[in-house]
Amino acid sequence: MPSTDPAALGVEEAAERIRAGALDPVALVDACLERIRALDGRLQAWIHVDEAGARAAARERADEAASGRVRGPLHGVPFGVKDIFDAAGLPTTAGARAFAHRRPKEDAASVARLRAAGAIVLGKTHTTTFAYRDPAPTTNPWNAAHTPGGSSSGSAAAVAARMVPLALGSQTVGSVLRPAAYCGAVGFKGTHGLVPAAGVVPLAWSLDHVGVFTRGVADAALVMSVLAGRALVAAPPPAPRLALARELLERATPEVAAHLEACAAAFARAGASVVEVKLPPSFRAIHAAGQTVLEVEAATYHEPLLAAHAADYHPEIKGLAETGLAVSGTAYVRAHRARLAFREDVLPLLAAYDALLSPSAPAPAPAGLGWTGDAWNCAPWSFAGVPSVSLPSGVAASGLPLAIQLVQAADADARLLATARWCEDVLGFAAAPAL
Repeated sequence: MPSTDPAALGVEEAAERIRAGALDPVALVDACLERIRALDGRLQAWIHVDEAGARAAARERADEAASGRVRGPLHGVPFGVKDIFDAAGLPTTAGARAFAHRRPKEDAASVARLRAAGAIVLGKTHTTTFAYRDPAPTTNPWNAAHTPGGSSSGSAAAVAARMVPLALGSQTVGSVLRPAAYCGAVGFKGTHGLVPAAGVVPLAWSLDHVGVFTRGVADAALVMSVLAGRALVAAPPPAPRLALARELLERATPEVAAHLEACAAAFARAGASVVEVKLPPSFRAIHAAGQTVLEVEAATYHEPLLAAHAADYHPEIKGLAETGLAVSGTAYVRAHRARLAFREDVLPLLAAYDALLSPSAPAPAPAGLGWTGDAWNCAPWSFAGVPSVSLPSGVAASGLPLAIQLVQAADADARLLATARWCEDVLGFAAAPAL
């Protein structure tokens, strides 16, 4: 049955209804705002909600649609913006103290592309401090005593809680896929550089990816096509070839490992081939290499700010920058070479299959809000700059969501999204947080 609640609509369905004259963009924005008012007091997904601006834009999109003028495929669809992305006229705080706050006059490139396609900025979502490990105040919509993950904490929680159908996030290590997994949303980040990061506060230029949160793969593909400036939509394979590497289960809890095996078995019953593979030996060096690159590049950005505002820095990001300042140039170059060696070694393996299958995270969302969780499963693919997606795939005994991660070779973003669509159909995940 079609949903009667506009806030429950996905991106594609909402846009289609607006184009058909069956949904008023103002009603959609108002439904999202009503849900934010009802829920955000305990979820803390939003740092700034632009009610007046969103309503004004919605009225403009409604008038345009009524006269047959549609700006693009996202006409009238509201979205959330992680608070390291600039949105003209709105504050960018980066989850930091006042010394880092700005009010930009221009949109980040990604925000501008969504607006040009007709989408409406609803507001800014909470991020961990400078998109690193110091937690945001956001709680998990499935259980407020558990972390929503980070660093794109508010974006994941807002989409999962039906406050908005779409939100922007960024991933340097695991900051899109991990919170998507913990909150039961779809999280996608493409090949490094697929979406320009201009106007986004950097963490590490060589590793930063712009990503999206939605509630379905088709929505992610639509939005990523807008962000990339080219179509990333392809027909799902009739019988995908999936690879499974046991090395990626090293940190998994017994429950998560058993769940992944059950998902693989379901895919095989539906016609996929699931083949066990070995990751190249260079995999063993990728986590340390990527961390070194992250430390040095974060230190490079933060050095002048840290010199002037050391007392105002939160401890995790301060420690990261200080560690990076002590790394030698030769160690940084060696780390980059190890990172790129893994990328070159693993690309042929990834390209030989429709996707590499693993857990998105070793366990469901941890209890407590002082830690954003383990990004070990996501890190290799951020460090290698290849596309990856997290799909909600089940519910743990604790009542928290479980998720699988699918990975592809660089520049095979459309192929990955098509395979993810096939896997999503097989999984048939339909659970939602009880809010």
